[in-house]
Amino acid sequence: MAKRSSGERREPTFGPSSESGGERRKPANAGRGNAGRKKKRRAQRSVFRRLVYWTFTLGIWAFIGAAALVAYEAAQLPPIDQLAVPKRPPNIAILAADGSLLANRGDTGGAAVHLSELPGYLPKAFIAIEDRRFYSHWGIDPIGILRAFVNDVTDRGSMQGGSTLTQQLAKNLFLTQERTISRKIQEAILAIWLEHKYTKNQILELYLNRVYFGSGAFGVEAAAQKYFGHSARYVSLAEAAMLAGLMKAPTRLAPNRNPVGAAKRAEQVIIAMAQQGYITEAMAKLALAHPAHAIHEKNNGSVNYAADYVMDRLDDTIGAINSDIVVTTTLSAPLEREAGAALTSVLDAKGPHYKVSQGALVALDPNGAIRALIGGRDYSESQFNRAVSAKRQPGSAFKPFVYLTALERGLTPDTIRADAPIDVGGWKPENYEHRYLGPVTLTKAIALSLNTVAVRLAVEVGPAAVVRTAHRLGINSPLEANATIALGTSDVSPLELVAGYAPFANGGIGVEPYVIKQVRTTGGRILYQRRYSDYGRVIEPQYVSMMNTMLEQTLAIGTARRARLPAGWQAAGKTGTSQDYRDAWFVGYTSHLVTGVWVGNDDDSPTRRVTGGSLPVEIWSKFMTAALKDVPPAGLPYGIWHNPNPVVPQGMPPQGDVPVANNGGFGQPFGAGQQAPNNAPVPVHAQQGWRRAPGPGWGHDNDAPPLPPASIPNAGSQPQRKTFFGLF
Repeated sequence: MAKRSSGERREPTFGPSSESGGERRKPANAGRGNAGRKKKRRAQRSVFRRLVYWTFTLGIWAFIGAAALVAYEAAQLPPIDQLAVPKRPPNIAILAADGSLLANRGDTGGAAVHLSELPGYLPKAFIAIEDRRFYSHWGIDPIGILRAFVNDVTDRGSMQGGSTLTQQLAKNLFLTQERTISRKIQEAILAIWLEHKYTKNQILELYLNRVYFGSGAFGVEAAAQKYFGHSARYVSLAEAAMLAGLMKAPTRLAPNRNPVGAAKRAEQVIIAMAQQGYITEAMAKLALAHPAHAIHEKNNGSVNYAADYVMDRLDDTIGAINSDIVVTTTLSAPLEREAGAALTSVLDAKGPHYKVSQGALVALDPNGAIRALIGGRDYSESQFNRAVSAKRQPGSAFKPFVYLTALERGLTPDTIRADAPIDVGGWKPENYEHRYLGPVTLTKAIALSLNTVAVRLAVEVGPAAVVRTAHRLGINSPLEANATIALGTSDVSPLELVAGYAPFANGGIGVEPYVIKQVRTTGGRILYQRRYSDYGRVIEPQYVSMMNTMLEQTLAIGTARRARLPAGWQAAGKTGTSQDYRDAWFVGYTSHLVTGVWVGNDDDSPTRRVTGGSLPVEIWSKFMTAALKDVPPAGLPYGIWHNPNPVVPQGMPPQGDVPVANNGGFGQPFGAGQQAPNNAPVPVHAQQGWRRAPGPGWGHDNDAPPLPPASIPNAGSQPQRKTFFGLF
């Protein structure tokens, strides 16, 4: 049988093939297709296995790397067993005499408060806006971190950040403010440690007392006092929301600088509190309808000058401060406000015209307790305390010490001395416009601030005696014992000059100015309690009466006659103006208060003819009118002096002994080796005793030129500082 050729066509068969022996024959490429699919599946499984493998491997290495990084950062921290929350810097609460808060001092700016003392909605406000899962997480909130990450990526922003309250506390307690991965890792480590070490409420209390709220306030108490003027214990819901809102950006959102931004953030806090069920919808609506407003410090925070002085004295009183303390002072909050307002209002209105840039005011009780102390016109611009630290020439405000020395050596208010040219070793002090009144009583001479009479008395009693008198009455600064002391050429501070006048107001008792009454811990333990003390009697009663009678006339007819007080008050005092109008003073007193005012310029430049009888008297009047309001009027101690000697008619020679003060051999009243000029008669008693005589014609002698209107220095004085001409 012939063989089929290789090209023979074959028809398909549907039954068993005779050639196959009844078995079906598979297509030639079927095996190859299955093998390919199997290889593909095996390849896919291999890729997946490799992916899983490398993912797992990389994950392990990532975990190891992260653990190593955490271990490294942890190693940079102190050992956990030695880690402790840093002690909070002590706060010094400075209280007025009535117990009201004047200021806080210390690094924090406010005292610590316990969580139990705060209204419940205050801590809840912080939880709602800063860390809603505070009571459920363990220091780190992964959900919060993820949410913050998503919001950052999608640029949607978020009311709440990724850091928990515990992390924020860790940052504030232990770390710097740098924004690095390293710091975030350390922050997380410390947060976990804090959660392990303290309870949630302890952490929350630490947080509220340590975090920064802007404007120099650390802790919620300092912030509440700074922005709202009262304790955190009494904040409203709206105020609590505003405080909590500051955590996002305390400096940028400080309500005293950015009220709009602070209010918007507070709205977000209130909404968050309502959403989380911390407050009712009605409470939220009420808080949104009545938003919080930051207070504005009055008089540029002038009370801070007094607070600074308290801190200076505190160091000498109790030494090192290791815990929160409360200092009760002699200061009066209302008088501080009135003093600051009087000084700033006058200087703001008239300072530019008269080229006066600064001033100071001190008010004492006659027993030495400081009631008000203002060291400048604007504390925010200059913290230099001129009331305490500035040493300036008092000019004629120093003359009471000269006259008191003369009285104590035998003269009286009615003693006559010549207002005439005088030459003391080549120094020739002059009066206003080179005019002289001739024979005048000492009372008239001090009321009109006649320079020649004051110098004549200083030479007569001896400059050293004048210095001793001033030191005895409370002047602590070094004083030059020469004839120019009569015109106040030695520098003194306002505080010590006012203290030197206090014996005139209290009946002759020397005082030391003081401001601290008591110091105690916040727990009530007394650290210091002032006991009454004084320097004893420094002026005999008869001389107190004489000086008050003389100085009263300064306000009645003399250089301070523009002074104004409530009806019924008896007052006395003395103006002063230094060389070239550089300094202008007025120190005046009643039996209730002794107040001194200084105005001038820090660079010692001349003012525009400002005298003690102008701006200082105006400031003094404004303050004293407010200070004595509603206080029953009272006279000065020991009443008005009356001349016990017989009246000598004008033109008659002196009768009896002629009083001449003992000067300890210093020299002649008219200069060494000189005789009295013709118009300077031998001292005699006054032709008549006199009292307050406010008639318009008083103060003019029949044949004397008209008196100058006020204590204006000699316009023709020489430019050198040490000539001392025309000092009133």
